[in-house]
Amino acid sequence: MQVTFETPDQPDVHALIAELDDYLYSLYPPENVYALDIASLLAPNVVFAVARDPSSGSALGCAAVVVTPEYGEIKRMYVRPAARGKGLARRLISTLEEAAAARGCSVFMLETGPTMPEALALYERMGYRHRGAFGDYPEDPLSVFMQKELA
Repeated sequence: MQVTFETPDQPDVHALIAELDDYLYSLYPPENVYALDIASLLAPNVVFAVARDPSSGSALGCAAVVVTPEYGEIKRMYVRPAARGKGLARRLISTLEEAAAARGCSVFMLETGPTMPEALALYERMGYRHRGAFGDYPEDPLSVFMQKELA
């Protein structure tokens, strides 16, 4: 599988993000879904990566990192169910961490949900640890906040 930096403003990526939104809204009420829209993902401080099948070129997953002066925030992490279990999520996150580190970022944060055990386990395996709310997020039982510092 290939992971490349791309624009989120393309039809197959819109489809990935729509699938992610459908999934998130099936688990959580709208006020607990802190998703970035396409316009926000196009901001200059956002690095967006797409995982594609090298034979067909089809988009299998995506993720973004929003780089701020204090930290990089992982957003819009999604891998289609049929493509899971192949290390794509790990490759997407690692690729984004490397790109953000090249911009001077050494601390990474994320917000996810408590009913997503596979995602939580992946983040923990990748060195993310639980923490309190950060940025503009409120403390909420439907949010799990995590942080990782690069060595």
